[in-house]
Amino acid sequence: MGLLDSFEKGLERAVNSAFAKTFRSGIQPVEIASALRREADTKAAVVSRDRIITPSDYLVRLSPDDHERMQGLGRALHEELFALLTTHARTQGYSFSGPLHIAMEADERVATGVVRISSGSVESSVSWQGVIEVDGRRHPLTSARTVIGRGSDADITISDAGSSRRHAEILWDGERGMLRDLGSTNGTKVDGQKVREAALTPDTSFTIGRTELVFRVIPVSGKESIR
Repeated sequence: MGLLDSFEKGLERAVNSAFAKTFRSGIQPVEIASALRREADTKAAVVSRDRIITPSDYLVRLSPDDHERMQGLGRALHEELFALLTTHARTQGYSFSGPLHIAMEADERVATGVVRISSGSVESSVSWQGVIEVDGRRHPLTSARTVIGRGSDADITISDAGSSRRHAEILWDGERGMLRDLGSTNGTKVDGQKVREAALTPDTSFTIGRTELVFRVIPVSGKESIR
């Protein structure tokens, strides 16, 4: 059973058969569900190998007549749309850019039987953060230059006897990352090869001593913190 089939079954349970007769003309609830799903798919943005972001704020614009019919369903329609879009996002591997919100409004510019969807842009809700991942812990790159090493004065300290006190540094301009060895004793490796400096693309792994680190670029909403 497809998602839209599940939606229709849920709607049947929520609305009595007499009221369903009002849907013989104009927009159908399942068409709104389909339009929301299509909007989420269209606006989805791949930000890393492990994460796809899609907008969280959706506005459904209907003709005044269609809007009045949909309002007659009360919370039943909203709850079904919310559940369907949440399920669709989970099935597709999407993460919403914030708490999911779906609203409807009447718009005289929209013809009867037509649905118009607008959504909040991913860019307006999410900023991009470079991080270095060590043993499952993420260290945000909060400045243009981040030193990694064994010393207590390093910005990211690793407990590895094979690393120098100030072993390497990450240069981050908010969009691109660069790895630079700081003349360490044992060198810095990317893909098993020693490098003096190397451009970092998202999900690049590099080795300092026996410690593997990963450079990632992740979306961060205004209310989200990195741990």
